[in-house]
Amino acid sequence: MKGEVLDPFLHYLAVEKGLSRNTLEAYSRDLNAYLDFLEGEEIPSLVETTSLTVMAFIQRLKKRGLAMRSITRALVALRGLYRFLAREGYLEANPLEDMELPRLGPTLPHVLTIQDIERLLAQPDAETPRGIRDGAMLELLYATGMRVSELVELPTSGLNLEVGFVMVRGKGGKERIVPVGEVAMDRVRTYLEQGRPAMLKGRESSYLFVNNRGGRLSRQGFWKILRQYALKTGITKRITPHTLRHSFATHLLERGADLRFIQAMLGHVDISTTQVYTHVNQEYLRKLHRQYHPRG
Repeated sequence: MKGEVLDPFLHYLAVEKGLSRNTLEAYSRDLNAYLDFLEGEEIPSLVETTSLTVMAFIQRLKKRGLAMRSITRALVALRGLYRFLAREGYLEANPLEDMELPRLGPTLPHVLTIQDIERLLAQPDAETPRGIRDGAMLELLYATGMRVSELVELPTSGLNLEVGFVMVRGKGGKERIVPVGEVAMDRVRTYLEQGRPAMLKGRESSYLFVNNRGGRLSRQGFWKILRQYALKTGITKRITPHTLRHSFATHLLERGADLRFIQAMLGHVDISTTQVYTHVNQEYLRKLHRQYHPRG
């Protein structure tokens, strides 16, 4: 039943909806788990299911300790599957037509302390071309709050060290100007003077950050670099490129930066996307209160 039911739906999502490979894999796992559940309950086909069947499956996921976000994703996949099957004539009616998804609160991003950031930025070896490059990348990422894709695709022409800003091309090709602090600019200057020429070895590249072969550094390559330095610090928190972006925004907010300013720096179209950092700031204040207040 699995291939017969899922393959047409997943093909539809890939071709007509253009969902990413990661999303398709996640949906496939969720839907296969649901079909396994039906088999265990001796329900022979989706025709025999109702909204109560789906709710029983959701209860099973909750008992397994799945996060609400994962459960909601499974519900989205199931609702899409039933809608597709009803439209294609496999089912007479969609039993989930009127089912509402649970409301999710904002997911608070992982943030490093300033001390953690300083430890991380101190890891690259400033005596080697690769270390000089890595230090410049990490410093620039934290200084600007760029996405990792924006960092690795940044051309040398997008950098203005005299004025102190970078021209970042974000989602949808939209450009934004982001200021760069003195520390980050100094590290980038050193990279341009010493690290980059040594890595290019006479070759040319329009990209600011290059790999050992003189080509553009990939997102996966940067992830590996960051992971290595994170392990060296001994920091137990999960550190990703987005962790530096979140830390950048949160540290600005903690020091009184206006939310609209942070929105512009991050390239958020909607202010509500940036407002998640106010929740982070509130959590930080509550933590300090519990830690230092005599009756916290």
